[in-house]
Amino acid sequence: MIGIPSYHAMAAMAVTVAMFVAFARGRMSIEIISLLTIAVIAVGLYFFPLDGQSPTDGLAIAFGGFGHYALITICALMILGRGLIVTGALDPAARFLERMFKFNLQLGLLFSLFIAFALSMFVNNTPVLVLLIPIFVTLAARGALPASKTLMPLNAASLIGGLATTIGTSTNILVVSIAVDLGMPMMSVFHFTPIVLGAALIALPYIWLVMPKMLGDNRVELQHNQRRFFTRLRVTENSLMNGRELSQIAPRLPSGIEFHDVKPGLFRPGQRIKVSGTHEAIEEAIQVMRGEAAPSWVLERIKRAHNETGDDIEVVEMTVTADSRLINRTLPTSGIADLYGVAVVGIHRPDTLIGQKDQYSDVGDIRMREGDVLLVMGIQKDLEAFATADSLLQLEGRRELPRRSKALLAAAIMGVSVLLASIGVLPIAIAALGGAILMFVTGCVKFDRVGRALSAQVIVLVAASIAIGRIIDESGAAAWLGELLSYGLQFLSPALVLAAIMVFVTILTNFASNATAATVGTPIAFAVAAQLGLPPEPLVLAVLFGCNLSYATPIAYQTNMLIMAEGDYQFGDYVKTGVPLVLIMVTALSVGLVLTYGL
Repeated sequence: MIGIPSYHAMAAMAVTVAMFVAFARGRMSIEIISLLTIAVIAVGLYFFPLDGQSPTDGLAIAFGGFGHYALITICALMILGRGLIVTGALDPAARFLERMFKFNLQLGLLFSLFIAFALSMFVNNTPVLVLLIPIFVTLAARGALPASKTLMPLNAASLIGGLATTIGTSTNILVVSIAVDLGMPMMSVFHFTPIVLGAALIALPYIWLVMPKMLGDNRVELQHNQRRFFTRLRVTENSLMNGRELSQIAPRLPSGIEFHDVKPGLFRPGQRIKVSGTHEAIEEAIQVMRGEAAPSWVLERIKRAHNETGDDIEVVEMTVTADSRLINRTLPTSGIADLYGVAVVGIHRPDTLIGQKDQYSDVGDIRMREGDVLLVMGIQKDLEAFATADSLLQLEGRRELPRRSKALLAAAIMGVSVLLASIGVLPIAIAALGGAILMFVTGCVKFDRVGRALSAQVIVLVAASIAIGRIIDESGAAAWLGELLSYGLQFLSPALVLAAIMVFVTILTNFASNATAATVGTPIAFAVAAQLGLPPEPLVLAVLFGCNLSYATPIAYQTNMLIMAEGDYQFGDYVKTGVPLVLIMVTALSVGLVLTYGL
C-alpha cells in the first residue's frame, strides 16, 4: 500500500502546481512569478528544512539556479547567437532561406523544419537551435514569417529529431546508461529510429500547418507608419547591378524596395539609380547590390574612423528643424560630408510637404525642407556633432551596422563551439563559455552591449525551474509519484502501461527536469516490467520518449527558454501548442512500441 507523502513532498507538489497555474493565468509577469517561487522555496526551507539538512542548505537549493551550469550555458549560447547577428555572419544563410520563403512561405517553413530535424538527430539540438534562432529572427526582420510563428515549430522539430537516436540528446544517453547498469543490453544509435520517424510523420502536419496559426505575430505593427526614404545608388565596377537589367536584380532585393525613373537597358558603372524603401530595406539593398548611396571617399573616411576609434558605424534618423541651415540646400551643396565626416544615405519627405514647388534642383537633387527626415551614417561622435551644429533632431531609428569584418571570425567561433560540443570533446557548457569569451576577446560582441544578448525573463525563469526540479527530487515527491504509478499500472493492459509510463515521465519532465525524469522513470520501468512479466526494453523506451516530450512548458528544456525572448512567447503559448503535440506524440509512439514489440 502506498503511504502518504511527506510534508515536504506535498509542499513541493503544491508549489509546482501553484507556479503552473500562475503562469497559465498570466496576470503577473513571468519574472515576478519566478522570483516569488524562489522566495517561497527559500523561506519555506529555511524555517522547515529537509530531513538531515540545515536552513542554509535550503537556501542553496532555492538560489542555486543562479549559479547552475544550465543557466550559465544558456547565457553563453545567447551571447554566441548575438555575435552572429551583430557581425552579419548569418546573412548568406538568411538570404538563401529568404528566397525560399519568397517562393512559398509554407515550403520555406517545411524545408526549415527538415533541416532542424535532420541536424538534431546527430548534433545536440541545443546548438542547432542556437544556429537557427538568429537566422529566423533576421528573416522576420526582412519580411518573412514572424519569429513567433517559426521558432516554436523549429524547436519542436529539433526536439523530435533529437529523440530519434541514442546520441540525439544527453537525456537519451542518460536513460540508456541507466538501463545498461540495470542489466539491459546497450542500444545502437538507430535502435528506435523507425518508431520515432513514424511518429514524426504523424506530428509533422500539426507542427508545419497548425502550430504557426496558433501563435501570435510578435512583429511591431508599424508597417503602415514606417518612413520611406529616397536615395540614389551609384553603380560601381563590383556592383551586382553592373551589366544587368532591373528585372534580373529585383528578385534578390528585400520587399518594399521600389525603383523610380529607371531607363531601360543594362546598368553601367557610374550610373545613379533612384530607389526608395524603409530604413531596413535601404540598408539591405545597399548590401545586396553592392552599390554606393554616398560618395566613396566619404564611406572610406567613415570606415577609417571606425577602425581608429573602434566605435560602431551607426545609421540614425534625424529630422530637419526650422533653425537648420540645411533648408533649401541639396546634399551636394550642403557640405555635410566635408564638415562632419558623415554620409546622408536617404531622405524621407512627409506627405504634408510633398507637392511643394522647387523640391528639386536643376540636376534632380532634393532640396531639404523643414520636417524632412535624413538617414545619416557615421560613428556616434560625428553624428552628434552634425546634429548639434546643423540643428537636427535625432529620432528613435538608430541602428548599428553589422561589423562584417568580423563575420567569418564569429562564424568560426560558433562553428568550433558547436563541433566540440556535438562530438563530445567538451561539455556544451564549457564549449559555449569558451565561445562566448572568444566573442568578447575578439570584439565580435562588446562588453558594454552584452545586456542586449541576455533576457532577464529567461534568467529568472531558468533559476526558478532549477529550484523546482531540485525540491521535487530532494523532497521525495518524484519518488512518491513513481511508487503511486507502479501501484496503479498493475490493473492496465500492456499497451496502456506503456502510455501511462510515457505520460507520467512527460509530466515530470515538463515540471522538473529531463534528468530527474530519467533518473526516476528508468528504475520504475524496470520494476513495473518485472512485476507484470513484460519485456523491459519497450518500457524503458517509453521513459526515454517521455523525457523528450518537453513541449508544454518553457521550463521543460533549455531550448524552450532560448526561444522565449526572441519569439516573445508567454507561458500560455507553450501550453496551447505543446499539449496537443504531446498527445499526438504519446499516442503515435505508444502505438509504435506496441506494434514493434508485439504487446
